[in-house]
Parts: sequence; structure tokens; C-alpha cells
Amino acid sequence: MRRSPRRVLATAAFAALALTAPALPAAAVPATAAALHPTARVCAQAVKPGMATCFAERQTDTMRAALTPNALPSGFGPSGLRSAYNLTASGSASATVAIVDSNDDPNAEADLATYRSTYGLPACTTANGCFKKVNENGQASPLPAADSGWAGEISLDVDMVSAICPGCHILLVEANQASMADLGTAVNTAVSQGAKYVSNSYGGGEDGSETGYDSSYFRHPGVAITASTGDNGYGISYPASSQYVTAVGGTSLTQGGGTRGWTETAWSGAGSGCSTSVAKPSFQNVTTGCAKRANADVSAVADPQTGVAVYQTYGGSGWAVYGGTSASSPIIASVYALAGNPGASDTPAAYPYAHAGNLNDVTSGSNGSCSTAVQCKAGAGWDGPTGLGTPNGTAAFTAGTSTGGVTVANPGSQSGVAGTSASLQLSASGGSGGYTWTATGLPGGLSISTSGLISGTPATAGTYSVTATAKDSSGATGSTTFSWTVTSSGGSGCSGQKLANPGFESGATSWTASSGVITTASGSETPHSGTYLAYLDGYGSSHTDTLSQPVTIPAGCHASLSYYLHVDTAETTTTTQYDKLTVKAGSTTLATYSNLDKGTGYQQRTVDVSAFAGQTVTLTFTGIEDSSLQTSFCLDDTAVTLS
Repeated sequence: MRRSPRRVLATAAFAALALTAPALPAAAVPATAAALHPTARVCAQAVKPGMATCFAERQTDTMRAALTPNALPSGFGPSGLRSAYNLTASGSASATVAIVDSNDDPNAEADLATYRSTYGLPACTTANGCFKKVNENGQASPLPAADSGWAGEISLDVDMVSAICPGCHILLVEANQASMADLGTAVNTAVSQGAKYVSNSYGGGEDGSETGYDSSYFRHPGVAITASTGDNGYGISYPASSQYVTAVGGTSLTQGGGTRGWTETAWSGAGSGCSTSVAKPSFQNVTTGCAKRANADVSAVADPQTGVAVYQTYGGSGWAVYGGTSASSPIIASVYALAGNPGASDTPAAYPYAHAGNLNDVTSGSNGSCSTAVQCKAGAGWDGPTGLGTPNGTAAFTAGTSTGGVTVANPGSQSGVAGTSASLQLSASGGSGGYTWTATGLPGGLSISTSGLISGTPATAGTYSVTATAKDSSGATGSTTFSWTVTSSGGSGCSGQKLANPGFESGATSWTASSGVITTASGSETPHSGTYLAYLDGYGSSHTDTLSQPVTIPAGCHASLSYYLHVDTAETTTTTQYDKLTVKAGSTTLATYSNLDKGTGYQQRTVDVSAFAGQTVTLTFTGIEDSSLQTSFCLDDTAVTLS
């Protein structure tokens, strides 16, 4: 026997940051000092290194609840929220908004059904394909341990998606625990399952690990990822400070006043501040008083005193009023969903900065005091608590919308061949005319004329994100972003399979592997096909095995990584990950499995790796086993297939 019973994978060692349906409610009324409701945070606030906390807050009027335990509260419902932000009740059933939270809410689907039926929204259930709940690895079971605090967060999140985008599908991804490694894995799972909009209503302080987290969990071009800035006032929070995330601050919202018929001020609890480790992204082209990344980018209602109606029974008694920046993050993620698919190569956090004129600027209120006033006091333009402002329709969250009356037509994705001349004329409308053009991100060898003609001969294969901007005679601008894929003149094509020795039948040829990983049948572990397999871990003691191979994915191609996996374990737990297998492309985590994924026989797993087109990237399987009880990760018949 090559080894005694096999082993499990240890968690990646990352430090992290530190209530019968009644009549619909009246709109929330402005809170006054004499009418403040007592509130409480639903998640534990002691955030240890490596852990995060949720940012949901709930009104706790216990006497009112005792007298009328199922009374619908006065918090804002769907129609009020959509009115406040100039949104229509649309949204495509093809749009999936993912909610990433920790632990399980066993009543999530039932409570969501009550919320939606009360407000006359279409049913969103597992049965009709609208609602899906999975663990951090993308499976329906086992789900993590239930937690009443995080369950309140989950109810808030799914209710806000329903309120803003009732036509959207909802994917709830529940992490095993509130660590950045688990929550980040859940983000990757949400994206791998097709979500283009991912909300994260949690965070913690920075500790210097943020660059690694960014590259491992939050760098997903073409996906709008939102994160709450926190409820503690001035002070930075991660992942809101990620350069790939839209940081969402908070406001106090009341009905009446102004040209909108609504009034907003900065909420005193909204997080803001300067990152100490994340570089300032190029899209944050405003004065923030920060040398590095600044929070927030945009905002929405968060003050629990002017909060939202939520139905919650696991740890709650039905209807309640919730707030916190945990409310504003899923609201903004859902506005992105209403706005349509982001550009394939875009960082959608950049969109509001290109279209700030399409937001409601919040100019009063503060979240405390700080040495640089703009970081904690609302005013004209960008400020820390509210960012650039709150939604006024979807225009500020759409690629290629107008700014200052100028609209640039999006030409769609472009393609070409290295060494072959290319030409594309862009067009704009609105404003005062007389446009002059600029562009960034063009493939080398291409340039744009002042009249909007892109021409030249692309030199290097790759996929490029191009942003073209037109300025009219008054100085108003509009922009659009699109991809331009340049393929090699050699014509490698987008078909076939790219891994060498994919079934290990030539032993270790083309693979780099730990000793004994590529082997023939060992005990009860047999190949999926042929004679050889890759057998990681299974020793029942502390051990790490790796298996890797570089692969070149041609530019412009769709590519998927597939492999057959069998997980066998001697662990008896149904809730705790002891041993883990991580699949990466370069530094990007594609999938994770553990002793909780045990099963009989092989299962084929498939991951989209098209994001790496135009690159040579190393695919790595890493199995980590703890100090006792084996977990075996058996791989066979791998493939990177082009189409």
C-alpha cells in the first residue's frame, strides 16, 4: 500500500481583516431625536485577525414587538426604494445577483417568499429556478452551521435584491465561517456559477494582506462586486477598500423635499477612510485626501432609523426594520444588475466615476471628525461617507452611458489579427456637438484620431479593455468601454484540448508533481480511466501535495478547465473542513474542495478559464492535510478545452 488512509485539506493560511401578510407599510418618516428607535448589530463585533463581521443593524423595539409581533414595520419597501432612486421594477431573469455571507440561514427561502408575496413580487424559489443556495464550494450540501446573526444579514440582503431587481435570480453563497479565506472562496464560487453581480455586506480592518486577497478573491473582470464600507463611522474597511470592488457607503433617507421628493444626508455610521495598503485605482480620479484607495465610491440608504423592511424568523420574530451599510451594498449590486452586463474586461467600480453627473450628490451630514474634512463630511462632489452619491436611475452603473448630455455609442467587442491593419470609426450624440476623441487601453499599434477613427496595425496578441471618450465643444464628455481581442497571426485557433498528458498515462511527463502523486491504482483508489491517476494526500498526517502544468490559452478563445475528482475521507464531521484541495490558475483560486465533499466515484468538475486567454498560466492543484484522519483527493482525465 502506498499510504494508509488518506488526508484532508487545511484552510488556506490567510490573515484577514481584522417577523399573516398585513397591508403594505407607509413610507418611513423622518427620524427625530425624540423618536429614535433602539438598534442593535446582528453579528458579533469582535473581529479577530483572519475574520470579518457583517454590517447589518436592526431596530429592537421590544415593547412594540411584544404588542404586535407580526406587524409590518414602517421601513421602506420595494416601491419606496425604487422611487427614491428613480428605478423601474425591471431586470432580466438571466441576471443573477449573488449574495456572499457566512453560515446558514435555514429559513432564507421561506422568509424570502413571505417578503416577496407581501409586496406583490413574483415568486423566487428553488423550484422555479430563481433562488439557489449553496455552500462556499458551490454545492447544495452540506451547508455550514446556522447562525442567527448572519441569518439576519442574509434576510436583509436577499430582500434588498428583491426590492430593487425583482426579476433577477438570487444566488446565496454561504461560507463555512466568517474568515476572508472562506468568504473569498465564496466570492470565487459565485463568479464561477455565473453571477455578474456579487454583494458583500461584511468586512474588517486592514492588516497588510489586502493585495493577496485582491488577486485571489476579488479580481474578476466583467463582474460588478460591491462591498459595505462599515457602520463604525470614519475608518477603513476591507474588502470595500479593494481596488476591484465598488465601495458602498450609507445615507439617511427620508421622503419629501427637494426636486426628487426625497432627502438624503450622510449617515453618521457610514464607513470611510484611506487604505494603508491598497494602491489608488486609476478610476478614482477625484480629490480624496488619500494617497491610496479611499472609501466610499457610491452609497444608498443605510441608517437603521430610516431603514428598510425585512422579514426574518431565524433569530428574529418576523418583520423588522434593518439598516447598516449591509443594506446599501445589495441595493447597489442590484442597480448594476438593472443596468446590464458589464464590459467583459471592465472593473465596473469605474463606471460611477465616468458618469458622476448621473448620481444624486449628497451634500450634508457627516460620520464624525477627521483631519481631512472631505473624508468624513459630505459636500459637493466626492466625499468619504457617501462617495459620489446615490443612484439616479441606472446610468451611472452602465458601461457606455452619457455624461453631461454626451452619449458614446458602444461598438461592441472587436477582434483582429496581429500584423493585420484595423479600422473602426466611433460615434457620439447629444451635447453641443463638435466632439474630440481620446482613448485608453488600445492594443499596441493602434491609435485614435481627434475625429474618433481608430486605426493602425495591432502588434501583440491579447485581450484589451478600451475606453473611448468624446468631449463636446462645451467640455461635457461621454465614454464607453469595450474589449478588443487580437489573435496571433499564427492562427492557433479556438478548438481542441491544450493540456499535455491530460490523463497521466505517460506518468509525470509534462507535469510537476510531489513524489508519488502520479501513480497507478493504490489500494481502493483506482483511475477514472486508463492506468494512471493523480493521487494527492491520503496519509492521515500533516502533508501537502502539489500537481501543476503551465498551459497557453490563445487570445480570443473561450476555455474551460475540466477534471474528474474523487474525494475519500476518514473524517466523520459534516461541518468542519480539515483537509482541502485548492485549484488555481496562477494566483487566482478557481475552486476548493475538502473532506466535506466526499463521495462515491468520480465527479467531473468544470471551471471557466477564459479570463486567461492570451496568457500562459500555470494550473496548480494543491492538497493540504491536517495532522490526523486521511482525506484522499484523486484526479484524472484533466483537460483545458477551447471553443
